[in-house]
Amino acid sequence: MKIGIVTGIPGVGKTTVLSKVKEILEEKKINNKIVNYGDYMLMTAMKLGYVNNRDEMRKLPVEKQKQLQIEAARGIANEAKEGGDGLLFIDTHAVIRTPSGYLPGLPKYVIEEINPRVIFLLEADPKVILDRQKRDTSRSRSDYSDERIISETINFARYAAMASAVLVGATVKIVINVEGDPAVAANEIINSML
Repeated sequence: MKIGIVTGIPGVGKTTVLSKVKEILEEKKINNKIVNYGDYMLMTAMKLGYVNNRDEMRKLPVEKQKQLQIEAARGIANEAKEGGDGLLFIDTHAVIRTPSGYLPGLPKYVIEEINPRVIFLLEADPKVILDRQKRDTSRSRSDYSDERIISETINFARYAAMASAVLVGATVKIVINVEGDPAVAANEIINSML
């Protein structure tokens, strides 16, 4: 399967846009799979007793986060190999803001394992992201609850995505998630992969 990595700060709407990607691809009868990198990491972290929920993973020591990243990359790469023709999209982060600084979400040992065609940076205005975060009461995102931090994280994500892309010859594409119409971003992502 061709792999596209869809990154974005918590609250930008990755999951919503990727749901729309799936819906559009299903309508077009294109084989596809959407996987959440964090799900792979969470499954391992919970099995090892590191965390009780997804949001706790960002607060783990960096070495434990790296261990979880490696396991997730291997699992996803295997899914892509077994998936045949079609498109596989990974919902993840280009950077993770931790207490000790920004952790690359797609370091060398991850990006080389996954080997994507495109790394997408899903973005929106920081004010819009903050509003979306406030509406999503199912998640705890207090570490991203300031426009300045959101802007800083978006910038670090851009740098990190380009650095990762250099390692595997992938392209990097910024896609704006306009408020109220995830189909715009979804179609842009799909068209970049076909």
